[in-house]
Amino acid sequence: MNEKTANIKNQKDISLRLNHKVRELKPSGIREFFDVVAHRKDCISLGVGEPDFVSPQAVIESGIEALREGYTHYTGNQGLLSLRKEISRYLQKEYNVYYDPNEEIIVTVGVSQAVDLALRSVINQSDGVLFAKPSYVSYDPMILLSGGEPQPVSTSAQDNFLMNAKSLEKQMKENTKILFLNYPANPTGASFNHKQLQEISDFAIENDLLVISDEIYAELSYEFQHIPISAFNGMKERTVLLGGFSKGFAMTGWRIGYACGPTEWIKAMLKIHQYSMLCAPTLGQIAAEAALKNGIEDRDNMKEAYIKRRDLIVKGFNSMGLSCNMPAGAFYVFPNIEKTNLTSMEFAKTLLDKKNVAVVPGTAFGQEGEGFIRCSYATSLKEIEIALEKISEFVK
Repeated sequence: MNEKTANIKNQKDISLRLNHKVRELKPSGIREFFDVVAHRKDCISLGVGEPDFVSPQAVIESGIEALREGYTHYTGNQGLLSLRKEISRYLQKEYNVYYDPNEEIIVTVGVSQAVDLALRSVINQSDGVLFAKPSYVSYDPMILLSGGEPQPVSTSAQDNFLMNAKSLEKQMKENTKILFLNYPANPTGASFNHKQLQEISDFAIENDLLVISDEIYAELSYEFQHIPISAFNGMKERTVLLGGFSKGFAMTGWRIGYACGPTEWIKAMLKIHQYSMLCAPTLGQIAAEAALKNGIEDRDNMKEAYIKRRDLIVKGFNSMGLSCNMPAGAFYVFPNIEKTNLTSMEFAKTLLDKKNVAVVPGTAFGQEGEGFIRCSYATSLKEIEIALEKISEFVK
């Protein structure tokens, strides 16, 4: 073994040879925190953004039957045409927006892959991307990995954690190319009403921006009917709409999402998908089709359960003196913990140590989340009640 070969085996040497963007990425603030939680007994978790419900029975049965019938092979790159037709019908029925299943829809491995494909297919080096902060942990890194420039737009509890034309204009630069939306939002549960969406749409058109809209929580909209931004005049031709089955249909493990948009944009996404992923899981695609055909009642029942949980947890935090906005959708609350004089991380770690209750520090979603914690109410009413009692004791 020569000296050069020996050096390559050195871990520090390997580290220095990694892609510099990857090397500089910080681990997910959520996963880093819950690696600790995973080893604690009897811990009540308000942390993981995953439904506690099992997938609808029709979904499970369709998956089992598909296995028995031998559906264990690849599908076409774009996804099953039968599923794309169901997605098209669903979006038209629910939101009055039509996409051609042959050319304007692609089935992806969850919405996470759809975000990656949408960004990589349009970003050239240093193109700017506007997006709200606090935000889901993946957005900033995925923009960076795509070669783009993250251009975060700070939001606050006072404006219900929503961007508007004024805040967007403030962050606009000459290189800004894309407006990235997520509503209802993770981690805040904030969402846009019709008037606010019209303002955002007008801004995008006036500034000739492409729009990527992550609407994975569309089915979990409580205060008003969800409206895809692509439904507004002049928006469908500049927008990629991202949706999926993980949240509204409790199908996180099936890993099925979709992207709908202009034909040429979808074709570009499909090129990357062909080489990097080939196709979404066949079993998941069949199950997703069953969800749209026979899982709507289950979807609606889960939504009703989330509303009860939301009302309980918001009332609980406000009654203990931790100011908490009423979220318009998703299954998260984002209470303000500044009155405790603890940082978000200190609050989360100390609460875990003293009361065995897990929440996510707001800083996991950007520095704009300092002074807040994220709590998921995708857990039972009983567990929420116990958690609130323990948090109240801790705060006192």
